[in-house]
Amino acid sequence: MKIYDISQEVFGCQVYPGDPAPERRVLCSTEKGDLYNLTAFNMCAHNGTHVDAPFHFLKDGKTIDAIGLESFVGQAFVVEHSGIVSGDDAAEIYEKAKDRDPEAAKRILIRGDAVVSSEAAKVFASKGILLLGNESQTVGPEDAPMEVHLILLGAGVVLLEGIRLTEVSEGRYFLSAAPLNLSGADGSPCRAYLIADGRIAGSEV
Repeated sequence: MKIYDISQEVFGCQVYPGDPAPERRVLCSTEKGDLYNLTAFNMCAHNGTHVDAPFHFLKDGKTIDAIGLESFVGQAFVVEHSGIVSGDDAAEIYEKAKDRDPEAAKRILIRGDAVVSSEAAKVFASKGILLLGNESQTVGPEDAPMEVHLILLGAGVVLLEGIRLTEVSEGRYFLSAAPLNLSGADGSPCRAYLIADGRIAGSEV
């Protein structure tokens, strides 16, 4: 069984421009004579590898604790793409994933320096996918992310942003990207990983 950790290390992670970076504070240290080591930290819900809930952009959207774990856990399809993802690109990506496994087509992860266009967002939203993941800190254009987020989050598609897929080949995997159970939150950090093993859920990769 091969497990791919596709998460960023938190304290050295990438941060969306304007967001506060994670901060680590040592409360107790055995090196200083304390009985144990104890760490505290502060971070934004959207630092590093994280998930966006609809509430991130939608006033009445679901918060992270209100989303079922089936959106974040299950078969997924990794596809490679660089540059802008057009509507036609999105349709091809979805069909490629669906041909491989309809269940994996519900969770699509884009490998590479890709930017999802509003046209692509509309295609993915229309297909009823549960999750869309990408390596950037935002799924849409960094300087204008709102439209893409509104389209996808408005359709109930959760976003997995800031993943790392350099070591992962295109294909089908089992994804686990469960968020922390943060009541009322618009997003959450997560420890996302992929499993390339057919024994998960009785399927084959």
